[in-house]
Amino acid sequence: MSFKAPDEHDSRRTQGANTAPASADSHLAGEKGKSLPRQEAFAPVPVHHLVHGGPECDPVTPVREADPSRPFVVAQLGQSLDGRIATVSGESRWINGAGALDHLHALRAAVDAVVVGVGTVLADDPRLDVRRTEGRSPARVIIDPRNRMPAGCRCLRDDGVRRFVIRGEPSDAIVGVEEVIVSQQDGSLAPAAVVAALFERGMRRILVEGGAATISRFMDAGCVDRLHVLVAPLILGSGKPGLDMRPVEALGMARRPATRIHVLGGSDVLFDCDMRQGH
Repeated sequence: MSFKAPDEHDSRRTQGANTAPASADSHLAGEKGKSLPRQEAFAPVPVHHLVHGGPECDPVTPVREADPSRPFVVAQLGQSLDGRIATVSGESRWINGAGALDHLHALRAAVDAVVVGVGTVLADDPRLDVRRTEGRSPARVIIDPRNRMPAGCRCLRDDGVRRFVIRGEPSDAIVGVEEVIVSQQDGSLAPAAVVAALFERGMRRILVEGGAATISRFMDAGCVDRLHVLVAPLILGSGKPGLDMRPVEALGMARRPATRIHVLGGSDVLFDCDMRQGH
């Protein structure tokens, strides 16, 4: 093997490298004419409990294998890269792709009940059943604190699945639908009371599917064991935000759940957040 002696250009480049600042920090300090703050003056970088879930890791398994002796609540939220769940006009189909929809239906098949607020029913008239995967459809639960539930919506159709309407006070009965009365909290139905009432009726694993206000209330109440955030490679720039919870005054007060990332078919990314682990 032969080696070529450095030419004049290489020699100048080597000399320049030898006289360069020892680090980018020292270079910046020289530019500003003063030294940078000591390292200890900066706040420590937080540790995020984040791992990548491989193909052998099924994000629905923790839901299927949840301890049946206590309620287990998983909340699901689909959004854009900038955290929007709908445009300014309210359009939300289709922010997330086929992989996210497949995952949602797998979640439905793994739980005993799927819960939505009445606002979601009025806006989207969802079916809330299992169609994109094998498995049974869960019981359908609508939270309706002000008795706005329309009788003809698709989620109340009689198809052999149990149906519940949860209210703060009795209202006109809907044939075949079980009415559940729970306590109110600041004008809304207390999430802990909703979970307890469903658990008493045999609903061990509960999926809170929407909308954003309902999920945010369950999160604020500490009633969510697992949070699944499905993020689509889409930027809306404006529109309705996803979670809207009680504000925190400092980053140190922010929740940092243990999280696994899964890339779903169709390029959506699932953040599977264990709300009982992390900080």
